[in-house]
Amino acid sequence: MNIKNYINGSFQNPIDNQWLDNFNPSNGEVYGQIPNSSKLDVESAYQAAASAFPSWSKTTLEERSRILIKISEALEANLQRFAEAESKDNGKPVSLAKTVDIPRAASNFRFFGNAITQFSSESHDSVGQDAINYTLRQPIGVVGCISPWNLPLYLFTWKIAPALAAGNCVVAKPSEITPMTAYLLGEICNDAGLPKGVLNIVHGLGTSTGQAIIEHPSIKAISFTGGTSTGAHIARVAAPMFKKLSLELGGKNPNIIFADCDYDDMLDTTVRSSFANQGQICLCGSRIFVENSIYERFKTDFVHKVKALKVGHPSHQSTNIGALVSKPHLKKVKKYIEIAKEEGGSILCGGHQVQLKGYENGYYLEPTVIEVKSDECRVNQEEIFGPVVTLMPFQTEDQVLDMANKVKYGLSATLWTNDLKRTMRMSNQLQAGIVWVNTWMMRDLRTPFGGVKASGVGREGGFEALRFFTEAKNVCIKY
Repeated sequence: MNIKNYINGSFQNPIDNQWLDNFNPSNGEVYGQIPNSSKLDVESAYQAAASAFPSWSKTTLEERSRILIKISEALEANLQRFAEAESKDNGKPVSLAKTVDIPRAASNFRFFGNAITQFSSESHDSVGQDAINYTLRQPIGVVGCISPWNLPLYLFTWKIAPALAAGNCVVAKPSEITPMTAYLLGEICNDAGLPKGVLNIVHGLGTSTGQAIIEHPSIKAISFTGGTSTGAHIARVAAPMFKKLSLELGGKNPNIIFADCDYDDMLDTTVRSSFANQGQICLCGSRIFVENSIYERFKTDFVHKVKALKVGHPSHQSTNIGALVSKPHLKKVKKYIEIAKEEGGSILCGGHQVQLKGYENGYYLEPTVIEVKSDECRVNQEEIFGPVVTLMPFQTEDQVLDMANKVKYGLSATLWTNDLKRTMRMSNQLQAGIVWVNTWMMRDLRTPFGGVKASGVGREGGFEALRFFTEAKNVCIKY
């Protein structure tokens, strides 16, 4: 199946007629092609967006809200179709896409469709000066949204929904590894009555298509989710052009477990926070620190549960761990397992590629638990982004806090304790954009989301996203 660009409300071949193979991770086979779009395609998308902007930016909030909610309802009505497409493209279990990815994508449109109607201006009565100040929040213009492959439609819509709600027009690029659901979204947008040119989706490589978006002189803001090195490159290109930037980047998240936790709840949640989506979530707790008094018990119980996880074809209902997203990514994750061995780590379970009968060329890997001796090792300092976690014991709160913060990343952290004072102390001191206490991945779309240090710049979610996709203008009137 050939995917096409979605520009000005229609599906178009790439102008240069250059194509990329699209692989099915479950069997390693090519099942279609996608455009390898050039600057010409990006310029075409920009022109469509620029032409649509004057009308869309003046569209009433009620009408924008109505269209976004209609897109949400259409995604819900096509849940099975989109879930199967996401699974085929990404390698994740259909059951996961059906219960998490596609419902969340629908929620993104619904949430921001409603949020824009509550996004208010501010006014300030300058007492004694006979003046009033009010602050307008105006759409930026044409913005660029670039999303990753791990949660394809989920994170794609997390960007474009607030951008559209705020009155911007969008040139968007999904990952070239997982383009299918973004392509299908174009059909949904047309059926929902989204005006032509308001959303434009161009497919291709980050080094060509993505580069054309970030360096376009008239695309005024870039929202990007992906790797830290790519984010640094985008900043180098876009910052001198004075573009607004929102960069949600990598993570190496600590999962800190104290002996006074609710043990069974912690154990079940930790298995999920380690290996959900094959460990390919930037929020996964990849460094597990366990208080010494329960360390051996936890190690035994955790490994037992991990060994019970079933690696299988994404379409099978019993599958817990599907395929990794691509052959190069599988190779990268396997390399880190070898690095762990070289550094003296002990493989407690997993560590091997899996060949499924009938799908021998698929990108499957056993969920892997590694006991490490030092937090300074590479597998504890570098983002692996796969079904691999490390274990280490700790003695004191200060010790584990030091280890948790001693990485270049600062996206999220998970803390398991029933000590309220400890909860408050550590939540304040953990260097992370989000801290979960006695839970993981519990999200409220109203809250700010993002990281510190090498995990990014800016915040997404709620009114934070609407603030990013608007420019503040103060008006002062003397009366």
